[in-house]
Amino acid sequence: MNVAKRPATGALVGLALGDALGFPTEFNSVEMIEAKCGPWRTMELPSPAFITDDTQMTLAFARGLRTAAARGPVTEASTAGPVRDEFVAWWRSPDNNRAPGATCLSACADLSRADLRWQQASRIGSKGCGANMRVVPAALLPGLDESARSGLAQFQAALTHGHPTGLAASDLTAHTVRLLADGVRPSELVALLRGYATERRAAYREDWLGDLWQHGHDPDAARFTARGWDECLAALDRLEQVLAAPDPEADPCLATGAGWIAEEALATALLCFLLFPEEPVTTLRRAAFSSGDSDSLACLAGAFAGAYHGADAWPAPWVERLEHRDELLAIGAAWDSGRL
Repeated sequence: MNVAKRPATGALVGLALGDALGFPTEFNSVEMIEAKCGPWRTMELPSPAFITDDTQMTLAFARGLRTAAARGPVTEASTAGPVRDEFVAWWRSPDNNRAPGATCLSACADLSRADLRWQQASRIGSKGCGANMRVVPAALLPGLDESARSGLAQFQAALTHGHPTGLAASDLTAHTVRLLADGVRPSELVALLRGYATERRAAYREDWLGDLWQHGHDPDAARFTARGWDECLAALDRLEQVLAAPDPEADPCLATGAGWIAEEALATALLCFLLFPEEPVTTLRRAAFSSGDSDSLACLAGAFAGAYHGADAWPAPWVERLEHRDELLAIGAAWDSGRL
């Protein structure tokens, strides 16, 4: 990771900025957004810039990770308690009024029950984008190797969204952030993600997921896992087809999906980044000015752009009015310097 460009700060702030930019446009058609915001290339960040449940849950995940990492090696056993506690605290918070997803709400309600294992709380049939909208801290926490990042990314998704595609898409999202923070060129990204997915297609992470697969309907763990990676590979296929003849002015949701489900959220956020790899603010605007889950798309696209360009990618006046700015900057600064 190129520490000098402060990719952790860039990714966390980019995620929150995208979330805030897309908050007023979620559930709107492009015609409605244009009437409200004007042309997409001149969209302005609201003032104050309020975030949604996407950033709230990202911060909850980051807090839980810090607690777990301070106690020793990051494993399922050390992480489940602190992250579960933070998700339940988010669920109970009076600030949890930013159109949170039904799956996150119902799963966190069950996570609050001491008599249930987390695998019993997980919604095994859900692959909503809530599985990967909050995964970015898994890519940024200092001291993790690739295997731990992969398992952690899948685990945090599984706490609420147990569908294998939700797990695979979260793993791919975290790997994308890490690759970009490490300086991989955007033109190489899709091929690297395809290779990563193919290598892991039949590898069930029992060390992080336990018996989660048995709560579904697959005959064995390998086929449970493959189902999720295959859907993500199909989403990458669609993304490659679009990038062969891209239209930067078109609603990206028409090309790779509206983003309400995990693999579409990844593909469409990637599309917005890859259309404008050297223009981070334009990336945010393209994702937020879309007919789908605009805040989640823009927060993921912002994380990608911020990981690649670093903290200096974002206009200072935008960062200044961002809700939770101080906490985001503090976590980013610590992780960029290798501290917890």
